[in-house]
Amino acid sequence: MSFSFLTIHLHENTATVILSRPERRNALSRVMLEELLQAFEDLLLQKSVRAVVLTGDGPTFCAGMDLKEMAETAKMPNPHEQWEKDARLYLELIETMLHFPKPIIAAVNGAAVAGGGGLVLASDIVIASHKAQFGFPEPRRGIVAGIVSPLLYFRTSGACAAYLLLTGSIVDADYVKRAGLVQELVEPDQTWARARELADECSLCAPEAIAMTKRMLNETIGDSLNTMLATGAAISGTARTTAAAKEGLAAFLEKRDPDWDYPSEDSDH
Repeated sequence: MSFSFLTIHLHENTATVILSRPERRNALSRVMLEELLQAFEDLLLQKSVRAVVLTGDGPTFCAGMDLKEMAETAKMPNPHEQWEKDARLYLELIETMLHFPKPIIAAVNGAAVAGGGGLVLASDIVIASHKAQFGFPEPRRGIVAGIVSPLLYFRTSGACAAYLLLTGSIVDADYVKRAGLVQELVEPDQTWARARELADECSLCAPEAIAMTKRMLNETIGDSLNTMLATGAAISGTARTTAAAKEGLAAFLEKRDPDWDYPSEDSDH
């Protein structure tokens, strides 16, 4: 398996998928999302792989979507079609992870925010560094975490989801551990090692039993999750077309505070 923005290592029964774009804090470009889909498809076919560890290269797990790429899309004559494609691509990745019949263990070595936080939420087990941070600052960029929202609610609670999504706050690992998003906190240099230990434990289980258990958790108990994710993808794509998104992304790239008092596009003034 050869990828531009991923590194794959095989260790006996475990595959480690490393987000390898450290110069951009492992931001998720379209190519990177497509490569992640391909990686999971390839690993699905490898019977020797019984569990997957997902982690990031460098001090950041994943900074979310590539906002520079999003800003460039906004300059297209008709960006709406691309926004919808982008939302569907991310949705496809999240659904692939949820339906993947082998355990996915996120080894969160640093900040996991926005779409990067979504990758954590789509994983089955989460091990995080004490120094890891989490957050969903999309509203501060004028956009909506449509796909992440139902996942966050599913993994934690309505109160936690409201707090993180409505404030856009970046919280520490202790908070998300208490909220149930993270199962274990370890020293920064132990995230992958502990995730690998858990992968070995999962490998002791029957593959068929693991696959059926994941299906029960994510499709039976979470029977409405797929519907909510699809609705969230539509909302996410629509939100990117708004004036708020245009101002929020511009402010982020220009390293300034956004001005939410801009006139409405349908205003007569």
